[in-house]
Amino acid sequence: MTMMTMRALAAALALLACAHAWAVEAAAVPKNKQTTAGRYLDAREAYAMKRELGPRAYFVDVRTRYEVAYVGLPTVVDANIPYVEHPEDAPWDDKAGRFRLDVNSDFGPELARRLQAAGLGKDAPVLLLCRSGDRSARAANLLSQLGYTSVYTVIDGFEGDAVASGEKQGQRILNGWKNAGLPWSYDLGKARAYFPAY
Repeated sequence: MTMMTMRALAAALALLACAHAWAVEAAAVPKNKQTTAGRYLDAREAYAMKRELGPRAYFVDVRTRYEVAYVGLPTVVDANIPYVEHPEDAPWDDKAGRFRLDVNSDFGPELARRLQAAGLGKDAPVLLLCRSGDRSARAANLLSQLGYTSVYTVIDGFEGDAVASGEKQGQRILNGWKNAGLPWSYDLGKARAYFPAY
């Protein structure tokens, strides 16, 4: 075994050990937030992982461009690449109670371009965050299908889960990035912004 191979193996084992220390137990994850890869983080763990791994991990906010522009995003996010977006002149979705969202067909290709520019491959840790953890789970499943091997979803997202009953029913105050007091900003910055190809 060459010295270079031994160093690569040692780095991979260290990364695996660190990643396990951050993992949320799968049994604690609601069904709509579960992924085929089964790698889960809460907001605090995602922040700790990104801070420790720095540029060796890639952190993507998968919310729409409007969400990150008007609601803010974590300061440690590397890019906003929407998993879904509102189509032009989006019609109302009665079932969802909002304007329609369509899967962004450029999500996978854009992530590949960004990772290549960062000098990372499909084996690099990729952290995904949305509003509350369900879209990031769907994005994680897509990335697993595309051959990514270390994809994590932030189960409580940026705004957290909504209160189910009581005076504050529907308010997103249970958990999540903002409610944990983690650093965030309204400053997206052009380098992190997503520009559709159309």
